[in-house]
Amino acid sequence: MEQSCHPVSFLASVTCESEGRLCAALGADIIDAKNPAAGALGALPGERVRAIRAAVPAGVPVSATIGDPTGDPDCAAHAARFMASAGVDIVKVGFWPRGGQEETVRRLGALVLGRVRLVAVLLVDHAQNRGLDSLDLGLIGPLHDAGFAGVMLDTADKRAGALPELLSGAALQEFVNTAQGAGLFAGFAGSLCASHVPHLLAFAPDVLGFRGGLCREGARNAAIDAQAVRAVRRAIPSNAVSAVESCRDVLPGAIAKWQPERAV
Repeated sequence: MEQSCHPVSFLASVTCESEGRLCAALGADIIDAKNPAAGALGALPGERVRAIRAAVPAGVPVSATIGDPTGDPDCAAHAARFMASAGVDIVKVGFWPRGGQEETVRRLGALVLGRVRLVAVLLVDHAQNRGLDSLDLGLIGPLHDAGFAGVMLDTADKRAGALPELLSGAALQEFVNTAQGAGLFAGFAGSLCASHVPHLLAFAPDVLGFRGGLCREGARNAAIDAQAVRAVRRAIPSNAVSAVESCRDVLPGAIAKWQPERAV
């Protein structure tokens, strides 16, 4: 496939202030606070998230995960409200890409979170979806209606392979087209490393997210490795350095809706 020149933001998942500062200094567009030892979307304590936000330059958006999905709307709403209070710009909420989750989406959409925006993360490697050439994307419409800013694909079982190994190119493209067509920004994550970037750029996502691919020996629970961060930054085209800003024109009302105004 021919590589796209569509601007793409580099999201780096970090566990502490020093990792956040390092990744921001090396060109990450979004710093994502996450506890990889607690699951694919493991949540950090609120005080750690606040410290990461304080350590990262004001112009760099910070997101935070709330933990792996439980299917409980009350639990998801409480966790999202709590994490929003930690000062982040984006709260990431996980879902299995299957039916029956509209009530959770509705409850989250009803929260009053000020400038904080919600982003859904669809964990694609549920047993019912593994190996399929397509995903159940029926949740994207309700996500738009609930005011979510974006939706990303990720993997729950990091031993099962990277996202491009679990889903076909057709499924990845359908996801991007459906999300962007609904006015949401579309992102990929899931055991990604620098070598996956050229393949994934062809689908014109808005965000590529990394954790293990930024760590020593690719171990997601290890410390961030500066060389690995630099490799990812080099792999994503230079026109994507300001991709968050660029997406104001590419996807009006999506990334532009949550991008906060911060002092330079």
